[in-house]
Amino acid sequence: MPLKAVDISQTASASTIIFEAVRKAIITGELKDGEALRQDDLARMFRTSRIPVREALTRLEHLGLITAQRYRGAVVAGLSPGEAREIFDFRGLVEPEVVRHAVPRMTEADIEQARRYCRAFSDSTDPMEWGDLNRKFHETIYRASGMPYHMTVIDNAMDRVDRYLRAQLLMSDGMGRADEEHRGILAACEAGDADHAARLTAAHIAGARDSLLAHLETAEGGAPEEAQG
Repeated sequence: MPLKAVDISQTASASTIIFEAVRKAIITGELKDGEALRQDDLARMFRTSRIPVREALTRLEHLGLITAQRYRGAVVAGLSPGEAREIFDFRGLVEPEVVRHAVPRMTEADIEQARRYCRAFSDSTDPMEWGDLNRKFHETIYRASGMPYHMTVIDNAMDRVDRYLRAQLLMSDGMGRADEEHRGILAACEAGDADHAARLTAAHIAGARDSLLAHLETAEGGAPEEAQG
């Protein structure tokens, strides 16, 4: 057969490794908005060809984490206040419903794991841990829903805003408020009150949205736009 053999397993593995490494660097803020991602540089860094690099960058572009610019190639995508509002409004529709499905299905093991992440978030003095612990708490609460597609969509939405939330937690009073709201959501889950847990989750997301919009607009040098509830 006139085809050149390719080791697909190695290519896929290399692509996934590059994808995860760049994704993590973006959501933690190690790679800044507008920073260029040159294929040749990444290929040298990971000691591979440009093929898996290109595949990884395509996946990142589909998630909205990078964008292609003329003459510059792939760059880390920024987030406008309008995009942030849309993402949070979307989360405010989806995540309360996931919680509503999850609460009746939660086991004591699920509750205990959520308690551990809640305590760890409250006790942590390392800003680099806050974003990870916040996500782990919410993922633990949502997992019992048995809605894997919704979980994937939520995870992708969180990737898009994660680095901005980390900055907002560090530069405002967001940490204390998030801790208090996490405790309220957890208490509703412990009580088996799915509707109350859903309402608290919706309020938690709306509060984070409004605080982040104010942070983004202040960073841009403009007056904070009044957020719609």
